[in-house]
Parts: sequence; C-alpha cells; structure tokens
Amino acid sequence: MKKIKKTNLLTPELPNKPKGLIEGETSGILNWNDLQYPQFYEIYRTLLSNFWTPFEINMSDDIKMWHKLNEHETRAFLNIIGLLSILDSVQPKFLSSVKEYLSDPSAQAILSIIEQQEVVHNQSYSYVLSSIEKREVQNRAFEMARTEKLIYERNKLVIDLYEEFRVNPTIETLCNALAGSVVLEGINFYSGFAFFYNLARNQKMVKTSTMLSYINKDELTHAFFVTMLLKLLMQERPEINKDGKFNIFVNDLFSKATELEITWAEFALSEIEDIDMNEMKDYIKYRANKCLNMLGFEAIYYGVSENSMPWIRIFSDENINLGKTDFFENKSRQYSKVTDDNGFDDL
Repeated sequence: MKKIKKTNLLTPELPNKPKGLIEGETSGILNWNDLQYPQFYEIYRTLLSNFWTPFEINMSDDIKMWHKLNEHETRAFLNIIGLLSILDSVQPKFLSSVKEYLSDPSAQAILSIIEQQEVVHNQSYSYVLSSIEKREVQNRAFEMARTEKLIYERNKLVIDLYEEFRVNPTIETLCNALAGSVVLEGINFYSGFAFFYNLARNQKMVKTSTMLSYINKDELTHAFFVTMLLKLLMQERPEINKDGKFNIFVNDLFSKATELEITWAEFALSEIEDIDMNEMKDYIKYRANKCLNMLGFEAIYYGVSENSMPWIRIFSDENINLGKTDFFENKSRQYSKVTDDNGFDDL
C-alpha cells in the first residue's frame, strides 16, 4: 500500500469541515459546532470531565501500609509499576504520531487530551513510588521496565506495531497499530488493575487503588475512542478489510496478546493471595472478547462471556456518562450507565 500523507497545519483555501479522517480536504481549523462526526464532541466532554491529578490523593495511609505487605505483594507491586510505566510512556508518543496523519481536527484535539492524560498516568506511578520508597528502589522499578525480559517482551507485540506505522505510515499499518492500541488500553492494563484492586479489597494500599481506578476510567474512554476511530476508518476505507484480511489480523493479534497477558499474570500474580489464576485467565480472555465485540468482530474465546472476577467492579466507576452516537446511523442515544448490552462495559 502507498504511504499516507501528513496533514498540513493550515490550508486556508480548503473548507473547515473535513472530508475524511485520513487525507481528507480540510483547512485545519477546528469548529466544534460543525463536525464531520458530531459524536466526537461527547468524547471530548467526557475526557474533560475525567480531569484529575495524582497530587489530589493523600498517600499517608499507604505509606504506613507499604511496610506491612508481604514479600510477594511487594515484588508484584514494583513489577507491575514497571510494566505500567512502559505502557504509559509509549502511548502518548504513538498517539502524537497518529495525529500527524489525521485530517479531522476534532480527532486530533481528542488525541491531544488523551496524550496529556497518559502523561499524568505515567507521573502517577512516580508519585506512588516517591511516597512509599526511597529513590534507589523507585529507580529500580523503572529500570525493570527495560531490563526485565518478561516485562519488555510482554509489551513488544504492540510496540512493534507502533514502530511499523511510524516507519511505514500506510492505511494498513495505521489500522494495525490502532488495533494494537485497543489491545494496550483494553487488555494489557487489566491484570495490573486486578492486582491493585485485590489489595484494596483486603484493605491494603487503598489510596493507590483509588488512583488506579481514576486511570482505569480514563483508559475506558481512550479505548472507546480508538475503537470508534478504527471502525470509522473501516467504514471510510472498506478496502482495509478486503476479503476479511484485517479481521484475520485482529483475531491473531488478540490471540497472541491474550497468551502474553496470561504468561505475565502467571509470573506476576501466581503467589498473590485471593487471586485465583484460573479466574484470572478467564478474565483476560473475557477482556479480549469484549474488545473484539467493540470492534465489531466475533469473540474468539468460548465459555467466558461473563466476568469471572466480578468483585473488581466494586473498585471501578461504572457510571460513565457518555452521549453515545450510532456513527453509522448518525443518531444520538443517551445513556447514563454503560452495560454489557451496548458493548462498552467498564471491565
């Protein structure tokens, strides 16, 4: 496939309203009252309503609790912080590169907000560690992100797709990378979230868990927008999935990602009290199925249509207000609570 072109910063002789998400004619001027896809405005509003900073969270209780964790919990805590630091270090740089090729100014603006939130997430891990540990231990957790082979290999599948797009920007590599982003936002965070929520249900590191629930809520919106973006691209460019090629790629990607996530969970969580590894494996498969359904593809794992660890819901905010638009019918459907029925659930 031929390379796609970067979008000019400003082309005043063209109309403000873009003609497409990629290589669509547009001036580059953003008018929120005249959008190609009006549903993007609701995403924008939701992202703004999610605004928070880690400094709002008083870590004093966790400082006391940190030294009461057992050896397995401490090791998993530091390993998972290292893992999450990779995800949230890479994601804003990838989104920044995607923005250069989008011709829809509202989509560009939304990615800018998501970038900023990912930076906050990354800094949150530093904030947590600086609250509970001395500098050398803090640094060691972040060093593990690049030196611990299993941690790096666990993320390499998605990062390679990102790099492939950056080196060879085509509509195909863009869609492949966006599918990778859905994996990152929709699967790769979730065993980590489960660990912190498990601590919290045992009254351990509750403030850290609170912070992770804020991150969790952000990631839900991020995954929803990237999914929407990818589905709209497939609608605008039907050749993307000609002969089901992209469908095959996505199924293979999610299968590999699920296997890697299960391997990681076995490494990081197998000795953690109250986390049943069989339930965790089914939960990861459940997350893969949910993401595939959001993309409009069939589930690849049978017998895992329900969340195998429903206790997680207690620690997440299910009341996500989002004016969801059916972007194929252009009709707005408002709802106050996301459920399994509409395909965008919280966990």
